[in-house]
Amino acid sequence: MMDTIIVVSGFVVSLVLGMPLYAAVGIATALALYLIDIPLTLLVQTGISSLEPFPLITIPLFILAGRLMEKGGMADAMLTIAKTLVGAYRGSMAVVTVFGCGMFAALSGSSPATTAAIGSVTIPEMKRQGYPLPLAAGIAASGGALGSIIPPSNLLIVYCLVSNESIPRIFLAGVIPGILVALFMAAIAMLICAKGKYGDTSGQPFSIRLLFCAVWQGRWSIMAPFIVLGGIYSGIFTPTEASAVAVFYALFVGWVINKKLNMSSVLEALRFTVLMAGILVVIAPAYAFGQAMAFYDLPDSISVLLESLGGAKIITMIFIGLILVILGTFMESIAMIVLFAPLFIPSLNALGIDTLTFGVFFILACEIGLLTPPLGGNLNVAARLSNLSIERVAVSSFPFILPYIFGMIIVIAFPWTVNYLPNLVYGLR
Repeated sequence: MMDTIIVVSGFVVSLVLGMPLYAAVGIATALALYLIDIPLTLLVQTGISSLEPFPLITIPLFILAGRLMEKGGMADAMLTIAKTLVGAYRGSMAVVTVFGCGMFAALSGSSPATTAAIGSVTIPEMKRQGYPLPLAAGIAASGGALGSIIPPSNLLIVYCLVSNESIPRIFLAGVIPGILVALFMAAIAMLICAKGKYGDTSGQPFSIRLLFCAVWQGRWSIMAPFIVLGGIYSGIFTPTEASAVAVFYALFVGWVINKKLNMSSVLEALRFTVLMAGILVVIAPAYAFGQAMAFYDLPDSISVLLESLGGAKIITMIFIGLILVILGTFMESIAMIVLFAPLFIPSLNALGIDTLTFGVFFILACEIGLLTPPLGGNLNVAARLSNLSIERVAVSSFPFILPYIFGMIIVIAFPWTVNYLPNLVYGLR
């Protein structure tokens, strides 16, 4: 017990001192190994092996593809389609932001990248239409979080690596919950805007003709998710190969078709990718930490704790959900997945909760973490786009956390929403 307290204290003190998360996890792991007299070479060996899985390359490639699509005009085409689909009424631009984020999420795989791509266009437009600037930033931050649940999702890929789940299956598992969350978020945005009388109603009303025109003009953008996801599910290429296809497709459309890419914008996209994908460095110490915790019998302790809840699936999932939401306020999502998913999965499988259901549930909890300070990855992006403090954006984002809580409840109460599409395409396991 005392050793566990020392390890936890080392982790907490490292964070309080302002150390990067990967360093804090590494120090805690080194302490854990030292206290039970295991050579520290295990930290290095496990760290190296954790970075060997080939699908990891998928994450920076999808981030790069998303940035190239943004710079190459594909995000603008998506927003145009969303505008014609929604029409003009009170709060329509807020709904366009949500739907635009959902559509771009199917291209980028990253929540902060989705917030940056869509928010950079819609936040100034909402401000021009009379929306309060904090509300505009909050909507963009909340809608951007859809990038973690709508496939292809970087967090879903990381979850697959630590749970041995199929990437194509879990991509399909996130579709229905992602759509439900987006619809609920759009409804809340409409209610807030209708009450505050925000938005310009002088734009073009919905028209089938205008929608067809927008879809035709944006056909190269619309084709991207069909090529990427369709290629995965048809078996033409693997998810890793699909991410490379997405990069080349984004380069082709942005440079040849839209003529908006140049060498400078490509280099900027590469720099952005390096910055965004830098969090992957936490995977190495996090894997080693998980292995060290196995020596401390932590998985068994968690099983005993969950069994003390009476074995009720719903109560157990609510309890775990609360833990994950709290952790998400100060911990990066990738680190959370690598550290805690392997600890919970065995106990939940014993209760009859499948890995797919828990995966989608886990990612929804991570999305709430993206919208809660002090870390709040999406809040930081939206705050920079709007030149506001993260606190003001967080307050405006609060109502839009409800759709993600709603999504978690749906997943708990109706697991078929997660399993229906994977079972339909790939059959029952």
